Amino acid sequence: MGLTGLDIYKQLPKKNCGECGPPTCLAFAMSLASGKAALDACPYVSDEAKAALDAASAPPIKLIKVGSGDSALEMGDETVLYRHEKTFFHPCGVAVAVSDTLDDQALQEKLAAVADLVFHRVGQEYTIDLVALKNDSGSAEAFKSAAKAVVDNTELSMVLITDDADAMAAAVEVAAGRRPLLCGANADNYEAMTGLAKEAGLPLVVKGNGLDDTAELITKVEELGHKDIVIDSGQRETAAVLADLTQLRRLAIKKKFRTFGYPAIAFTSEEEPRAEVLQASVYMAKYASLIVVATDDKAHLLPVLAWRQNVYTDPQKPIQVEAKLHEVGEVNDESPFYVTTNFSLTYYTVEGEVETSKVPSYILPVHTDGTSVLTAWAADKFTGEKIAEAIKSSGIEDKVKHREVIIPGYVAVLSGKLQEASGWKVVVGPQEAAGIPGFVRDRFAK
Repeated sequence: MGLTGLDIYKQLPKKNCGECGPPTCLAFAMSLASGKAALDACPYVSDEAKAALDAASAPPIKLIKVGSGDSALEMGDETVLYRHEKTFFHPCGVAVAVSDTLDDQALQEKLAAVADLVFHRVGQEYTIDLVALKNDSGSAEAFKSAAKAVVDNTELSMVLITDDADAMAAAVEVAAGRRPLLCGANADNYEAMTGLAKEAGLPLVVKGNGLDDTAELITKVEELGHKDIVIDSGQRETAAVLADLTQLRRLAIKKKFRTFGYPAIAFTSEEEPRAEVLQASVYMAKYASLIVVATDDKAHLLPVLAWRQNVYTDPQKPIQVEAKLHEVGEVNDESPFYVTTNFSLTYYTVEGEVETSKVPSYILPVHTDGTSVLTAWAADKFTGEKIAEAIKSSGIEDKVKHREVIIPGYVAVLSGKLQEASGWKVVVGPQEAAGIPGFVRDRFAK
């Protein structure tokens, strides 16, 4: 169990300077005890107090890193159950399972398909994170060869999945530079697997049989001196996995049960693709840090990755695009000029319809703190004066000969003030972005 706020307060300098954020040392101690503050925020805490408060200041779920460089995946380090309390910081990783029983050509094709799992949506790039290499062959040599193929043909790191410590050691020989996740340690092999993980400095999945058994096994691994752990409760049926993931998170955060203070891994077991997508989405919502899926079909994985993007964004900070002049197509000095807001969904909806119209155009998303057109207008963030200021600073006046600006039809009421403030002729466009192609067909098509 973690220290209480009063226990922590006794170790603090009691200056009540407020430099840490909270107004008093007692308030800071309470925030520290609840996991909502970091000890290093206090500039005056002594080294002795730091040592004494290490357990209390550590996050309830340890940060574990898999992979290296730009492709590294960070898991854990979360402090809340619900994202309205505080943003979730480390998006759930997605790994695609690959068997070492595939022949050379089939393995190359599989890895090419995995490497091609890159998506672009609302200005962001989505990718999977890891290759989950399974030792289905039971052969150490086949496992090692497949691991080398992953290293040679992708930039991704791996989850190495085998119960055989010798096979794991063989794969680590060729994959250690990618910092793979070793999966895994169980009641029969945990000593050998823990020794291998310690020697190579790699994170280790500890797989139990239910939460009680898992807790006992984690304790044994910790006693062997290894604490870079990822938890697998051993369950595979959806409801049971969901229950275990939820209990792991609650016990770590609410009860400060340090044995469960590690990220968790989940494996999909549904064979029907749509069922597998739903299963993965459930685990992503609560509370897997890494999910291993069987499918490598883009149509199946895009919904999972889009759901991840929705879960792991700040609910109080909408996704925004840069408030600058954007060009769609091969623009010229006669191209239409649209204004909208910098809420990403609004902007990319408008951009998509402008592309559909096949009339090259300029689009200026006005900075509205990432709110939609009507919301921004109601909050006085999308006014004639602010749009005029954005037009002036965008540089559009040097790019087009005309002086016509197209505004969303829902805010036609801005026309007069915008024309007066900017000197541009205001053209009221369609209310919905879907109306843009029809709107420009007669007005701008040559």
